[in-house]
Amino acid sequence: MGEGIRATVAITAPDGCPIARESARTGSVIDQTSTSVSPAASSGSVTEYLAAADEPAVDAETVDDGPDADAASADAESATDATSAADEPTDEAVFSYGSTAIYRTAHEESDGCPCACLGSYGCPVHRYVADDGELTLVFHAESFDQLQDVMGDLRERFPSVDVRRLLQPPLEGTPDDGVFVNRGKLTDRQREVLETAYENGYFERPRGANASELAAELGISQSTFTEHLVTAQRKLLDDVLDPSA
Repeated sequence: MGEGIRATVAITAPDGCPIARESARTGSVIDQTSTSVSPAASSGSVTEYLAAADEPAVDAETVDDGPDADAASADAESATDATSAADEPTDEAVFSYGSTAIYRTAHEESDGCPCACLGSYGCPVHRYVADDGELTLVFHAESFDQLQDVMGDLRERFPSVDVRRLLQPPLEGTPDDGVFVNRGKLTDRQREVLETAYENGYFERPRGANASELAAELGISQSTFTEHLVTAQRKLLDDVLDPSA
């Protein structure tokens, strides 16, 4: 039986990760990536990912209205160019699905890229989620010693790295049953409501406490308690029941 460890880590806005930058630029979630490969005679790697396709920019019309029109037009054009540059995707699209596209990025150096850092230890990325600039990675370490080495390197390069979950066999169920549940989706209040309900036996039968009692304990109305509880459960179930997980 393998004695490896499944690790889930989160890194806030890693500068060297083009996919995290693209996620932050568009304010979207990128969670469909292909396996990175090493090109011949190269120490780098290549990754493809699915993201929203950019619409072509539309030039605004200008109207000549006096001697200052040229200067105003030049200023407006300069501002537009700066905005367009900031809004342009980091990588070129290689295939279009219409509203989404496949982008390809090359990792030439490992210092600023978490995936390349993991690759230097022989740890492929099992699951990759970039959400508005925050990067969540799932990978497998062969041993606890390797995990310590990997995490030490990640912490040195990315001080914001946070260990979200560690799993070690034996585990019940199939490998597909071990899904990643992102508790970071919950607001502080939603997590507080969920933890209070769980700790007080709200989900047991018979219930250890009802909604009105727990709402009073938290100093909120029963309707607010129920709203937060339902929303929190929905967010977590999205991960648990996600067929792509």
